[in-house]
Amino acid sequence: PMGTARTGRGGPMSTIADVAREAGVSKATASRALTGSPQVSSDTRQRVHEAAQRLGYVPSTSAVSLATGRTRNVGVVLPHVNRWFFAEVLEGIQTALLDRGLDLTLYDATPGSAGRERVFTEFLARKRFDGVIAVGLEPAASELEALLSLGRPVVSVIGTEDRTSLVALDDSHASALATSHLVSLGHRRIAFLGGTSASHWPHVESARYEGYAREMRESGLAPHITRTPAELSMPAGYEAAVDLLSDPSNRPTAIVAACDEVAIGAIIAARRLGILVPSDLSVVGIDDHVNAEMFALTTLRQIPREQGETAVDLLMRPLDDPALEPVTVAIRPRLVVRNSTAAPSGSTPAAVRDFSRA
Repeated sequence: PMGTARTGRGGPMSTIADVAREAGVSKATASRALTGSPQVSSDTRQRVHEAAQRLGYVPSTSAVSLATGRTRNVGVVLPHVNRWFFAEVLEGIQTALLDRGLDLTLYDATPGSAGRERVFTEFLARKRFDGVIAVGLEPAASELEALLSLGRPVVSVIGTEDRTSLVALDDSHASALATSHLVSLGHRRIAFLGGTSASHWPHVESARYEGYAREMRESGLAPHITRTPAELSMPAGYEAAVDLLSDPSNRPTAIVAACDEVAIGAIIAARRLGILVPSDLSVVGIDDHVNAEMFALTTLRQIPREQGETAVDLLMRPLDDPALEPVTVAIRPRLVVRNSTAAPSGSTPAAVRDFSRA
């Protein structure tokens, strides 16, 4: 048999042949189902796993590795485990791996830390993985080179890498759509809030700003383009928004925030300053954060859990066919309109004005 097992149904130790008979499939199909092969349908895989569970059959990791040349283990590197986006990505990765009967080894690699450097230079090299999923690679050649030197498939979530498969939000499109929504409501003084020169993921923040600036230019609002820097967090968004909104003579009527956390910080700042949202200030975010509904935030929805699942799908492809080239999955977000946006006070939305003239 391809592995060992606990005693099932109070009888002798079960084998892969027993599992195959219980599930009504061939021994080869049962083996492929238990090793997570994509050649097996999800229904068949579930039936085989249920049969194995009933019989108390547990494949031996070492035996599976010898039979398939795989370790049944995937390395996952995250910059933050306790932040919403990354925790959701991790949940998606874990769900997809468990569905395939695969293990994961998780590394919490805080950006800019010595510990993060050791993850790439030491720890990953010590382990044997079928592949690695890296979330939020820093724009440092050393990190990418360290991953590629492992000689295993690599998938990135967030980034601009062209030597690994990539899952990422279309950041420029997201911010352009957010800006277009505000322009259609009649806003002209629209500010961009978020992003710093010291960011660990400058490609994300710059793409979101560029999408905003491009839409402003195309809408004839280039003189109103402005950017207030802030780290991508609620406290940083709050502090930056207090500065941005404190001068009534130069206050924007709308804000495109680099992410929902910054947007929520801006809404809290507006409330503290006595500025009504949305009658005095409209705010749009990007993400559809877990707290977005609580703040009635209009936002561009991405689903990070699905990004994690997609990353696993991309990782499986070169494991079955090493000749496949890296691919990029660019996720287009969907505008979710809530109550943080409205026409500016005393104006009529552009769409309404056009309709009345028609």
